[in-house]
Formats: sequence, structure tokens, C-alpha cells
Amino acid sequence: MQLLQILENSPDYVSGSELAESLGVTRAAVWKYIRALEAEGAVFEAVTNRGYRLSAVSDVITAEAVERGLGDLAGHIPVEVVSSCASTNMVLKERAPGLPEWYTLISGSQSAGRGRLGRSFYSPPGTGLYMSVLLRPKLTPEDTALITSAAAVAAAGAIEEVSGEESSIKWVNDVYVRGLKVCGILTEASFDLESGGVEHAVMGIGINVAEPEGGFPPELRDIAGAVLTERCRNVRSALAAAFLRRFRAAYGGIPSRGFVEEYRRRSFLIGQKINVLRLGSSRPAVALAVDGNCHLIVRYEDGTEESLSSGEVSVRKADV
Repeated sequence: MQLLQILENSPDYVSGSELAESLGVTRAAVWKYIRALEAEGAVFEAVTNRGYRLSAVSDVITAEAVERGLGDLAGHIPVEVVSSCASTNMVLKERAPGLPEWYTLISGSQSAGRGRLGRSFYSPPGTGLYMSVLLRPKLTPEDTALITSAAAVAAAGAIEEVSGEESSIKWVNDVYVRGLKVCGILTEASFDLESGGVEHAVMGIGINVAEPEGGFPPELRDIAGAVLTERCRNVRSALAAAFLRRFRAAYGGIPSRGFVEEYRRRSFLIGQKINVLRLGSSRPAVALAVDGNCHLIVRYEDGTEESLSSGEVSVRKADV
């Protein structure tokens, strides 16, 4: 990352020989560093006899940039950035016993990213933000279940703060921009068998910041979208910091339900005709409201009502 810092601090091109001298390496090594950074989202402009400079759309995540964006929370949220891993949730769960609360792991890509209900989460390099936060909640079981909803509110707000794009929430934890899913959240808890309480929880979030080169895979093209229509400089680090600031506040407001009104306001399901999906079956209903625990209140065609605390729903296609 030292090469990246040199180029970020330079208003003009820096020659390969100057970079090699500053880094104490060969020019061939500089070329390898450039290629490695490109895989992580860096975009360089190269001119013969002048050297390299960062493009206006270069976007590499660094711990330093995230920490700068945290403001007063810098030092209170330890941040680690890796270029790739299998799954940030998986890694953080394995390392949880030796890490402090709020330790945050960010990866440039994932080879085995996971979503809800055992689904995979597409996590290509250079275009997304894949992040997990370690929590040690002193909350009731009912309140612990609200971590994911609090994260959804934080993500929607962070997306609007950084990009200016309007965002909304599809119950329970998907964030949408321009009618497409740009964000998914998976919270996993580890329980203390003696006390029955939560020992720790790992909140994982994946955000599609820019569309990958060549677009999303065919099976995702009608479902997945990206926050940005055009790439921007260093937006992923800014988005990570904005999310962490907002999530810290929303998490603190779980006992008082301080974030629930914003969750309701951002929900695009209320009033919609939906299908409630369970065990391979689909039952038509209307989404009536979101209650104080972020449960979805639905009314079925026979007039009965139900409060859904978890599960899957879809908007009926005729109403999309």
C-alpha cells in the first residue's frame, strides 16, 4: 500500500524509476505491485516516459482511509483490510475469542461469500464492499434479533450519504437502489451454553458499489444492482466508514427502538401485494405494516393476519 500512498499524494505522474527508488525495489517489482492493486480496484493512468498516476475512478479500500472517515470513532473501531478471503463472517467467527468488540474485517473480495438461507453472495474483486463486525451484545434475545434491521437502516443511510442515491429496504434486510438489490446482511450469533445468552455476534454486510466488468452473472442480472452508475475515487472506504458510524448509532438505539421509524419509512413493502414464501410454498398476502420489533404484519386472502419475525417474501410481479 506504500505505492498507493505515494501516488495518492502526488498531483502528477511518478516514474517507474522514482517509485522503485522510493520503495527500495526493482522496476519489475513496481509493475507487479501495480497489477496487484488493479485487482483490488485501483485504476492507473500510464504514459510512456512520464510514469503512473491514479485515475479519478481508482477505488482501493485501505484501513487508513476508513479510519479517517470514522471521525471521533477512530480508535474505537479497529479496522483490518485484506485483499481477499473466503468469507469475512467465517474468518471473524473463527478469530472472535481473541478480538475486541467492534473489530471490523473488510475484504476486497470473497471466494465463499454467504447470504441468508444458505445462499451464496457474489463477491468479485474491485467492485464491492464486504465487511463483518464483531459484537458482544448485552441484549435480550428479542433485541439481539434486531441487529440485522439496525444494520439495514445504517446501510441505507450510508449509501445515500456517500452516493446521493435514494435507497429503500425490502424486509427483512435487503437494501435496494433504483429497484435492484445492492446490499445483503447476514448476522450470526454464538451462544453460551451455560447462560443461554449470546457470547458474540458477527454482523456481515455486502454492498455492490459498482457493477463488475462484463456485468453481473446472468442469474443475477434481473435482481442485483450497484450503488454507483459511474465509478468514483475512493468511494468504498468512504462507504465503509459511513456505514460503521451509522451502525454504531443504530446499534446503541436497539433497546429504545430508536431506528425503527426510519426502517418503516424506508420500507417499500408496506401496502404491497406480496407472496409469503415458506418451505417451497407461496401464500398471497398484503403487507400492512412494520411493528416496533421490525416484524412484518401481513394479511392473507382469507382475512387472517400474521406477524412475521423472519422468513422470505416477494412482491407479486403484476405489481412491480
